[in-house]
Amino acid sequence: MAKPKKTEPLREAVHNALVHYFDQLNGTPPNDLYQLVMQQVEQPLFETLLAYTGGNQSRAAALLGISRSTLRKKLAQYEIE
Repeated sequence: MAKPKKTEPLREAVHNALVHYFDQLNGTPPNDLYQLVMQQVEQPLFETLLAYTGGNQSRAAALLGISRSTLRKKLAQYEIE
């Protein structure tokens, strides 16, 4: 019996979003793609994780594997309270 393929929904969602983004560019080369993707991913990541942790920044930082000060810097960058 074949083993079912392991699904990676987050990876798949990112892949699909990028394919859609490139389709919309209609051949125009993207600029600062890495920065664009990071901004698009980080902000909802931090917002969702803070909601998940009830606003506990120390717990959110621990779950992310970053320091609390780094998290606070990123929250300020995206103007997330």
